[in-house]
Amino acid sequence: MWSFRDWHRKRILARFAIEPTVWQRVLDSLPILDGLTAEETERLYQRSILFLHAKRITALAGVELQTEDRLRLAAQAQLPLLHLADLNWYQGFHEIVIYPGDFHSPQKHRDSAGVVHEWDGEHSGEAWLQGPVILAWPGVQESGAWEGYNLVIHELAHKLDMLNGDANGLPPLHRNMRIEDWAHTMQSAYDSLNATLDADPDADTAIDPYAAENPAEFFAVTSEYLFSAPDVLHEAYPEVYRQLASFYRQDPLMRLQQLQQSHPQYAEPH
Repeated sequence: MWSFRDWHRKRILARFAIEPTVWQRVLDSLPILDGLTAEETERLYQRSILFLHAKRITALAGVELQTEDRLRLAAQAQLPLLHLADLNWYQGFHEIVIYPGDFHSPQKHRDSAGVVHEWDGEHSGEAWLQGPVILAWPGVQESGAWEGYNLVIHELAHKLDMLNGDANGLPPLHRNMRIEDWAHTMQSAYDSLNATLDADPDADTAIDPYAAENPAEFFAVTSEYLFSAPDVLHEAYPEVYRQLASFYRQDPLMRLQQLQQSHPQYAEPH
């Protein structure tokens, strides 16, 4: 049966097709894409083109983006959605703004005594409810390896979280997932991380201590670890890993382990 949506999608893909050599350079520059099947890689290619067609990427003075730069960003943005139905998961924003470096933004926090604290915080990324995603270019350039850091995935995880309203660490779960299981797992791990840092603020935690800021940051940080250091996340918080793998419907740890078994450069543990 003819579908306008499918026709429009194919037209975009045909009109904005990328040279295979360019796409291959993008793949070669992003180790976290290693081990994807041919089918997954093709799906990622198509969704990356559609993403760039749907979202405006604005580079501020001091940043010059080439085609490959935009594709690298799009591929990382689409990796978490690779096995989710095409349901416009990144709705609610139309623009990604690239800053030349980290930036300051006003912050506000009400403590347990009701006192409101305000300050300017330095950030490498922000995601605003019903607003744009802001990324610092150095952070984007540093993303894409199996190193427990991915600014693109982190900030877009916030956008998934915001599909239910304000970011609170609870994205819209699939029907086969129980909110009670998710809440218990994530809260327990979040509390454990906070207890470690309360006992020793300088503790060498398994994952970035920024995850202890609030439940929304815990979800965003663990999401980036799922795709950029799945072995670290699984060892530290195996139940969190399982909940995230169920949500994203991917098992990056298995993909990493397969790479370690078959490729010399991955032979050593992460």
